[in-house]
Amino acid sequence: MATSARVVPVPIVVSAPSGTGKTTVCRAVVGADPKLEFSISHTTRTARPGERDGVDYHFVDEEAFLALVKDERFVEHAEYNGKLYGTSHEAIDGPIARGCDVLLEIEVQGAAQIRERREDARFVFLVPPSLATLEARLRGRGTDASEVIAKRLAIAGNELSAVSGFDYVVINDHLEDAIAAVREIVAAERSGQRGDAVARHGRETALARGAGALAELPSD
Repeated sequence: MATSARVVPVPIVVSAPSGTGKTTVCRAVVGADPKLEFSISHTTRTARPGERDGVDYHFVDEEAFLALVKDERFVEHAEYNGKLYGTSHEAIDGPIARGCDVLLEIEVQGAAQIRERREDARFVFLVPPSLATLEARLRGRGTDASEVIAKRLAIAGNELSAVSGFDYVVINDHLEDAIAAVREIVAAERSGQRGDAVARHGRETALARGAGALAELPSD
């Protein structure tokens, strides 16, 4: 008997080390899918050129952020590289109430909290082809000092070891391929037909292949 399409929308969490290109991938995926909405997070970091408040992030100061924490408005929140990030309950439940799946672009720490609090969520880990490629991308931005880049690379190495908490792994080597892979995952979760997506992009498949920067993880 054929599996019926899923009725209840789902949160899809995409995490990646900084510089892996998750913002570019996520925005392309959402832009191509009218039934997928973007979760807009809160952050205390400064807006980058071209970013808009309420569109890319809700940019707030630390006092306002901590007030939201105290009021239990966040389903997850974490500190990353000295700045605070958080996802409100409304950022997830609002799109779902409108009948849309919701894509969350959040840090690895935040993804772990979502995993504990949302059984309906699915998790996608976007990884660079190698740590050397990641370093080149970070330096190519021209926005961070060398010591900041070194810190980001150290964090990235630790974050890659969190792969066991993710359902899917996508290597962002070629941008269009990464976008297509995440779109395939979204479609699979929406239809309830997950088999092919898991076979192609599942965590165990990626680990068995030593995919991308995961091949640089220390062996047990």
